[in-house]
Amino acid sequence: MTLFNLLLVALIQGVTEFLPVSSSGHLILLPSLSGLDDQGQVIDVAAHVGTLAAVILYFWTDVRMALEGTGRLIRGKVDTRGAFLALCLLIATIPVILFGLVLKVTGLADAMRGIAVIGWTMLIFGIVLYWADQKGTTERKAEEWTLKHAVIMGLWQCLALIPGTSRSGITITGGRLLGYNRTDAARLSMLMSIPTIIASAALLSLDVIGTPGVMNEIIIVAGMSFMAALAALVLMMKLLQSVSYTPYVVYRVILGLILLFIAYT
Repeated sequence: MTLFNLLLVALIQGVTEFLPVSSSGHLILLPSLSGLDDQGQVIDVAAHVGTLAAVILYFWTDVRMALEGTGRLIRGKVDTRGAFLALCLLIATIPVILFGLVLKVTGLADAMRGIAVIGWTMLIFGIVLYWADQKGTTERKAEEWTLKHAVIMGLWQCLALIPGTSRSGITITGGRLLGYNRTDAARLSMLMSIPTIIASAALLSLDVIGTPGVMNEIIIVAGMSFMAALAALVLMMKLLQSVSYTPYVVYRVILGLILLFIAYT
């Protein structure tokens, strides 16, 4: 792949991974609409590793607490905030792993990688995000996360396996409907992304083990996606203190309508 192509993939993945606009949808659209070569799964894994590093760094206080709690959880103890957070993250991740395995085994994951599918999911789930953001109350904070809410948000996350849905968008939707304020719904969504990205990257890695001669490309993509993701995270979390999710919804609706026009004409 050319350096331009690598940088483009890294920037798209980094910027869109945590914004509620679907990184997978944009990466699928890139070769379809631009004529560039498909980046392949090796580059996808590298881009995911970069965004994973960004979210871990940004939410390091929560991540460290969960890591410390994981040891206690393994010993069967849920007696600290960290252990409970680790348990909630585990519970929220199980549904998407199981659903992802089903889609991969049945071949449905590849069957849904079409412009029409992405157009519809961009449009529909953008409107759902707007409805949830306007309807949802703001009385709950991330520290009040419960096992029941982890299960519910984990089930919402399963929908993100449909290209164009947006993992962050659909989990934020679930969080807003449960009453979490905009910032804390996003915070829970980002923390949920960590085990999900790890699982996704591990699954993709099974298909790319032994691929030769791509180390330089992996380093470039991982590094650029890390920087782009970190910048996008900082900007979004800052804007959420004063701005709703409406700008992202407008973008999704416009892009969805354009894609549906292309798909059906």
